[in-house]
Amino acid sequence: MCGIIGIHSLKYASFIMEANRQVQHRGPDADGIYQEGHLALGHQRLSILDLSSNGRQPMQSADGSLVIIFNGEIYNHLEIRKKLTGNPTFKSSSDTETLLYAYQEYGVDLFRQLNGIFAFAIYDRRQQLLILCRDQFGVKPLYYYQKGADLFFGSEIKSFLKIPGWDKSIDHAALSNYLHYLYSPSEQTPFKLVKKMPPGHFAIINLRKTAPIQFQKYYEIPFTGKYESGSEAEWIERVDTAFSKAVERQLLADVPIGFFLSGGLDSSMIVAKARTLTSKKIACYTIDTDFQEGNIEGHTNDLYYAKRVAKYLDVDLEIVPAKVDIVQDFDKMIWHLDEPLEDAAPLNVLNICNRARQKGSVVLLGGIGGDDLFSGYRRHQALNFEKFFKWTPNVIGRGIQTLAAQFSNKNATIRRIQKITKHIHQPVLDRLVGYYEWLPLEVNKSLFHQPIQKKLNGYNPTSILMNALVNIPDNQDYLNTLLFWDMKFFLADHNLNYTDKMSMAVGVEARVPFLDVELVNLSTKIPPNLKMKGSTTKYILKKVAEKYLPKEIIYRPKTGFGAPVRKWINNDLDERIHDYLSPTSIKNRGIFNAKNVTKLIADNKAGQIDASYAIWGLLAIESWMRQFSD
Repeated sequence: MCGIIGIHSLKYASFIMEANRQVQHRGPDADGIYQEGHLALGHQRLSILDLSSNGRQPMQSADGSLVIIFNGEIYNHLEIRKKLTGNPTFKSSSDTETLLYAYQEYGVDLFRQLNGIFAFAIYDRRQQLLILCRDQFGVKPLYYYQKGADLFFGSEIKSFLKIPGWDKSIDHAALSNYLHYLYSPSEQTPFKLVKKMPPGHFAIINLRKTAPIQFQKYYEIPFTGKYESGSEAEWIERVDTAFSKAVERQLLADVPIGFFLSGGLDSSMIVAKARTLTSKKIACYTIDTDFQEGNIEGHTNDLYYAKRVAKYLDVDLEIVPAKVDIVQDFDKMIWHLDEPLEDAAPLNVLNICNRARQKGSVVLLGGIGGDDLFSGYRRHQALNFEKFFKWTPNVIGRGIQTLAAQFSNKNATIRRIQKITKHIHQPVLDRLVGYYEWLPLEVNKSLFHQPIQKKLNGYNPTSILMNALVNIPDNQDYLNTLLFWDMKFFLADHNLNYTDKMSMAVGVEARVPFLDVELVNLSTKIPPNLKMKGSTTKYILKKVAEKYLPKEIIYRPKTGFGAPVRKWINNDLDERIHDYLSPTSIKNRGIFNAKNVTKLIADNKAGQIDASYAIWGLLAIESWMRQFSD
């Protein structure tokens, strides 16, 4: 919806205007600044609800005691508004004003009532308190920096770049995370002192004191190990009802709404459901990737299925050519992402959203989250091998691993077999967490400069996922373990992160009906055998979909939403690699080991290893360093 920025500092509050301009793309409709003493709050508005000036921010309560800057949407704000007993006089129909007066009535207890996507700050002038809050699943980003008496927070890191003199020390462990996962899970970013606020948390900051921010959790994904009873037919109805409510809630807007339509199950279900909820003509957008490296990359063009769904549902479909000039677009992508994420899919999101905005769609609903709630990834299907792996002696497991490694990695199926068997000899949780690994730890560490290797000695990126399991101590099901990690980290720090950044780069709000709080909570109570039955992923969701879609769409093979990364690394980006990752450039940067990086590139080029995503990550980190650190 918007971009927010806040500064509390003896020295730097006056830089709020320059900082606010850095996120102008997130809110092209209006801007506003509030300053009081050493606190400054900035806002860039993308108007979604109440397009009048009454919805502008920063917004103050009628008595002037509270000030809010808000990014996102509260889908149940009208329900909350009706329950307020303080009888506030509303000047607008915006959810921002609802949030302001609801906080005045309920305080932080309000946060558990919210169903939406949000990151906001409320300034309590009387008590000199600043309250920060982020939504349950991290759909909306919120970064913060704290050093001494200086505190910055905002929607994007790039806002901080216009504030002089702040500490840009690099977190090398975070860089290791990016190479390991393609993203950095949890709080770490490349800047040591810039963190991501955890989803489902809030903080109350006393502006009269200087103290580290203390976060309080108001929500955790409820994998309690307990499942509710019911027949398959009953569960189909329960999921369908919750899904219907989720889509209906997210149709709330005073601007035109469109839909991502890949032709996959999740986006197709959302369009099909919306078709039953509105009589308006539905505008859908899809990408025509049209690349020929399907067998190598493991992706195929979904255009046929998108057209098939659009015709079946009688909706308009705008086909957006991928049109990626990766040499020209690479640095721009990293700039918008704020972090060196190792994925090319963001460019597809950017192209779709740019076209949607040109066609007048300001809000787009998409299918992100369906795979993560109901089981849709190949790592979930890999659990079917556990009954064999747990009885496999270590010596045989290592033999299988060695044998699989002998085959060519140019075939996507072979690569998947190698990934499944790579940790076959390890305990089950280590094996499961290994499915998220893109670069072996020993190779990862070898790429760093020797002094940094020593600093990283003993650091293992997998500990982030492992340590998070303390939040669901009663869960005993391995499928739900994977789904917890997917929702907690893969969604928040990867898929949702790039979807928000690339959509907001062109002033489009992306909504995610599958991450409706009530639907997520219900999904954790479904018996696991109804989420994945045999090798059929998303089993119960597919049974729901049979009410709305042809089986050709529902039971089609899953494809990825990707790009020809291996081709780009081995061909198109050659010149960029020789520039950004040359021995001279690497030595001047002082982070990576020039000899080992050069060998990695050569071995990948020769087909001896599959390291294209690692090289992409090294390029992303160098691009990020040049744009954000230098």
